[in-house]
Amino acid sequence: MRILVDIVESELKALDKIAKSEKVSRASLIRKAVNDFLDRHDRTKEAEAFGLWGNRKIDGLEYQDKVRNEW
Repeated sequence: MRILVDIVESELKALDKIAKSEKVSRASLIRKAVNDFLDRHDRTKEAEAFGLWGNRKIDGLEYQDKVRNEW
């Protein structure tokens, strides 16, 4: 899918320089950058969720049994 993005001239020149040195198109370079950004974003969300229950003083199995008994 094509999109329209405004990029300042200095950033465009920097992208062109990198694209030339890596022998890829500017579009390919931008797609890779977007993909890398999305991957980092997903890892950040996972890291934020890891250990959410670490500060709780209840045993995990006890909590599980309590919740199941409420059914």
